[in-house]
Amino acid sequence: CVEALKGSEHRPSRRSPKGAVGTSLTLEGDLGCNLFLRLSRGVELTEKGAFLFVAVQRGLETISDAVTHMRDRPETADVTIRTTTAVSSLWLTPKISAFWKSHPTITVSQIVSDVPATAIRCDLSIHYGDAQESPEECHKLFQDRIVALGTPKFAAEHGIGRVEDLLKAPLIHMNNEETDWTNWPEWFQALGHTIPKGRRFSVNNYMIALQAAQDDIGAVLGWDGLVKSLMEQGRLVTLVPDNIPSPRAFYLKIHLRAGSKARLFASWLAKSS
Repeated sequence: CVEALKGSEHRPSRRSPKGAVGTSLTLEGDLGCNLFLRLSRGVELTEKGAFLFVAVQRGLETISDAVTHMRDRPETADVTIRTTTAVSSLWLTPKISAFWKSHPTITVSQIVSDVPATAIRCDLSIHYGDAQESPEECHKLFQDRIVALGTPKFAAEHGIGRVEDLLKAPLIHMNNEETDWTNWPEWFQALGHTIPKGRRFSVNNYMIALQAAQDDIGAVLGWDGLVKSLMEQGRLVTLVPDNIPSPRAFYLKIHLRAGSKARLFASWLAKSS
């Protein structure tokens, strides 16, 4: 099950091995729904397949977190920072690479998970919300503007040039009770418009939402600083000039276990944001 889902998620352009095909057919028969779109170039996840993939992924991450709790802190890591998949891929990892160029003797280790943890062993962690609500020391990293993103092909196919056009277009919605992300109804309301009535594609993982947008499935909301690299590469573009300020910020939390090297990295990260 897991290997079949992982194969379609990470290698959509390759043909699946016979064992994975048999497993996927058995799983689909048991669930009574299609999890994969079988195309000439390979397989892709359906919406239900994407939901199951994320659920399995989150379960494995929970197990990984539990193992991390039971292990001692790696002696090779000077600094341990926890963040989500999206923030790690789109923002933090390039920052760490830049930090290493000026501080080559300090090793920074990431704990990447989309599952909230209250007692994870780390020095630093990145959050999206109100830093004033945290009793621990926090530093604001950035607070973006929220824009509507899609591909040029998607914009052309649906004739999108104004906010009114987006109201009727397919939209990718984030359904995740554990993150307080601004959603499409809130975005439209902030701009003085009604609730959208177009087709919706719902996921509970932001990286999957961004990938779906790059595959021309729909428009997605983007935090301009977070998705800057995708915009610079032309993989996603702003669909309309309208945008809103993010009501919440990305901030860095410094935990009590943080040592001098962790605080040095925290200070550098805050200044470079």
